[in-house]
Amino acid sequence: MPAITVDDVLVLPRLPRLGEATGYRPVRRLVTAPSGYEGEGFPVRRAFAGVSMTELDPFIHLDQMGEVEYAPGEPRGTSWHPHRGFETVTYMIDGIMDHQDSQGGGGTITNGDTQWMTAGSGLLHIEAPPEHLVMSGGLFHGLQLWVNLPRVAKMKPPRYQDIRGREAALLTTPDGGALIRVIAGEVAGHQGPGSTHTPITIAHVTLQPGAELTLPWRPDFNALVYVLAGRGTVGTDQRPVATGQLAVHGAGDALRVTADDRQDSRTPALDLYVMGGQPIREPVAHYGPFVMNTRAELIQAVEDFQAGRLGVVPAERMPHAGGQAERP
Repeated sequence: MPAITVDDVLVLPRLPRLGEATGYRPVRRLVTAPSGYEGEGFPVRRAFAGVSMTELDPFIHLDQMGEVEYAPGEPRGTSWHPHRGFETVTYMIDGIMDHQDSQGGGGTITNGDTQWMTAGSGLLHIEAPPEHLVMSGGLFHGLQLWVNLPRVAKMKPPRYQDIRGREAALLTTPDGGALIRVIAGEVAGHQGPGSTHTPITIAHVTLQPGAELTLPWRPDFNALVYVLAGRGTVGTDQRPVATGQLAVHGAGDALRVTADDRQDSRTPALDLYVMGGQPIREPVAHYGPFVMNTRAELIQAVEDFQAGRLGVVPAERMPHAGGQAERP
């Protein structure tokens, strides 16, 4: 799990030591992500399955893609599909992914990179491994998070943010037992590169065996901790967690996570994807790739897509990409 690493974490800025009066957040709910398949058949874990929208707000959906070792000819992506009304945040841990949209946007992301697509008023989009990876096979592992947009931003023009892994703010704990990569938002005064419509924080944390993380967290944010790999405990009551589990936290000023002293040989550290944001608190109408406020807006989104108003598949497209946009 390379993402972004450093040779010596002790040279990094360190989180502050938190005082005895710190209000650590309890774990309100612990859920295990069911497995499924997305797009043309790549395996995913549905991290938010069974969690209410109220607890997730401003987030909508999270898929852990892989971790899977593909044989030659096996790597798969998605076909062309529409989006409207929210943002997709794709974070690559291992492997390579190409992106393309109907407005000329897109690019390639690899280990530690993030592709942030604000769908806004709508577009067509495709995600797939590059041709050389399809031919050779290889390791593939990433995440895609859907972030809701407030009503005032749902019909804004689409845009991309291409965030290279080296741009993430890197921190460690007071004892150097963790590597914290801040992708968006702010942790202890250190700002990540992602620009957001709604105040949110996203971080990828690697905890060495036996290490503890006490992470200051904005009290007006919700707090979600997803285990990418490894074993440990979360919350004030030290609830055991393992790969594929999501801890939904209650109110407080900080998060507490500890890595087990012994980890599996294949996952030598505890890896976490930590998310939180200021709830939008607006009605959510969700249908497939559209996230709006009302049913009428969903119907309009489907009609606009079917009429071609969300764009058309470009003539010059990725060589392994399909030609038709799938219907929602």
